[in-house]
Amino acid sequence: MRLKIFYLFIVFSVGTIEGQNIAVLQYSGGGDWYSNPTSIANLVRFCNENIQTTIQQKSVTVTPNSIDIFDYPLVHMTGHGNVFFTQDDAKNLRSYLLSGGFLHIDDNYGMDQYLRKELIKIFPNKELKEIPVDHPIFSYVFNFPEGLPKIHEHNNDRPQAFGLYEKGRLMLLYTYESDLGDGWEDPEIHNDPESVRLKALRMGANIVKYAFEN
Repeated sequence: MRLKIFYLFIVFSVGTIEGQNIAVLQYSGGGDWYSNPTSIANLVRFCNENIQTTIQQKSVTVTPNSIDIFDYPLVHMTGHGNVFFTQDDAKNLRSYLLSGGFLHIDDNYGMDQYLRKELIKIFPNKELKEIPVDHPIFSYVFNFPEGLPKIHEHNNDRPQAFGLYEKGRLMLLYTYESDLGDGWEDPEIHNDPESVRLKALRMGANIVKYAFEN
């Protein structure tokens, strides 16, 4: 009984320990979860300077099956390759999301075919749905009337934002063919024009603010 009570306390306390902070998901399968090493720090700096957040300036990683994930209201996931969730990973991620957590997955090009089958483990009865351009996440702080911005060209496909919902709340955001994380990186890494980086950072700020407040 004590264990059950302790678990329920953790589940309903997402973000209460660390406050405003972002963690990076260290997943298994061989994919490079650690790609874009400068992106989160730059996004944090932009948010703290422009949208009045007080996100802690430190790099944090969490694993899908760790109880530590419940300390963070927003978890970011990226990479190019394979993704694998164990059943314990999936169960823990499901509890995290249903208890108020938010997962942003940014395809850094190449993870789509692996990711989609792993998401089924988390929510077998839910399907990724494309998020309409009038969803609040596209205008929460900065306005994107056409939806998700295109940051990097890969297959020359249009950028798409997909989501999983619970009782109307967007709890998982999957950004595809956009590569926001590359736009958040130090400018000399990808040599993106400042206007492109600003789009990526502003969209990132929308995601951060939305995740913290919903």
